[in-house]
Amino acid sequence: MNNLQFENIARQWFAAFNTQDLDSLLELYDQEAIHFSPKLKIRHPDTKGLVSGNAALRQWWKESFERLPSLRYQPTSFTANDQRVFMEYIRTVDGEPDMLIAEVLEISNGKIKASRVYHG
Repeated sequence: MNNLQFENIARQWFAAFNTQDLDSLLELYDQEAIHFSPKLKIRHPDTKGLVSGNAALRQWWKESFERLPSLRYQPTSFTANDQRVFMEYIRTVDGEPDMLIAEVLEISNGKIKASRVYHG
């Protein structure tokens, strides 16, 4: 896959996330993908911020969408190479200040194998 294909996966990721389409979002991930997020670490300290597999990802995002129905991500930039795409975006939620986020999607064989979220 090339950089444009990786950016396309990132754009599909945003489209699925912002419409809260869990099935389409999870279709982008490998069945055994891992995900790290500081928000996950805060909400579920027992995970240390890390979940693994589509069932755990589904549960995390379903909970997030139910708790924050206005949650949206506005992409601002993509930087891709032959293994990953680095995404920068703005997290918006009604009643909360906007937050700048960076996330790395590691991709292999057309599927996200790992994702890591960074924010201040």
